[in-house]
Amino acid sequence: MSFITAFALAFEPMRRLAKLNNTLQMGLGCADRVFEMMDMEPTIKDRADAKALHAAQPEIRFEHVSFSYQDAETPALRGVSLSIPAGKVTALVGPSGGGKSTIMNMIPRFYDVSEGRVLIDGVDLRDLSLQSLRRNIAMVSQDIAIFDDSARANIAYGRADATEEEIIAAARAAEADDFIRAMPDGYDTKLGEDGVKLSGGQRQRIAIARAILRNAPILLLDEATSALDTGAEQAIQKSFSELQKGRTTLVIAHRLSTVQNADQIIVLDQGQVAEQGRHEDLIALGGLYARMYRAGLKE
Repeated sequence: MSFITAFALAFEPMRRLAKLNNTLQMGLGCADRVFEMMDMEPTIKDRADAKALHAAQPEIRFEHVSFSYQDAETPALRGVSLSIPAGKVTALVGPSGGGKSTIMNMIPRFYDVSEGRVLIDGVDLRDLSLQSLRRNIAMVSQDIAIFDDSARANIAYGRADATEEEIIAAARAAEADDFIRAMPDGYDTKLGEDGVKLSGGQRQRIAIARAILRNAPILLLDEATSALDTGAEQAIQKSFSELQKGRTTLVIAHRLSTVQNADQIIVLDQGQVAEQGRHEDLIALGGLYARMYRAGLKE
């Protein structure tokens, strides 16, 4: 009886021990990938004499900028020259693949130009430190990063020293406060890996609240309201109008109704500037923008 009892008690630990090797091998494989990534040398680096960016209302200029993605046959940008005025709203529109997101991704230096220069207040981006450059930018992109943490922490990722009142105010401005409070633990609710507990529109509202809280002088909005319904979009546009005041803002939108009031609209086609001006001027011109606008109205 003692032997049988001992054998029965030993069975479960032995079974777990047999599975340990599989778990260990999986862990070693994951560790190899993590260390491989940590050992990678970044291609975008600070120069030895990099300066810090200090700008309340910066002006951004692209001078004869060309860029090609690795292994791409066609350049994404070809000799693009444009100006994004300080404290104004500039909208980028055009067919898919025209280079809109590429231009936006160059401002925080996710990519460096192949030819030409990108300047902020007359200083080449490559002469600025990455930390100071990105500290002055708030960005809402199409690919939203939601962490497996609380709603509060995900919004505060835009500014780590934010108070509870500032986080809630940013959520209200982004029309996110209601659905956050409706979740089981409110602002303490874990959102799951990559925000699996949220809809597409809710994920965008969290990202918008994060950008509002960051309160940076440069605001980049890449299809920031694409997953929202018309009613929610109109409500958030009021918040964006307040947020954009006094800030250098670059907006990408396929819904042309959202960019009509921009200070200037730049139309990109096949990596080049096709048209530029205000909404009324481009409609009167009768070119690519006018055709896109009429097609959007028919839809």
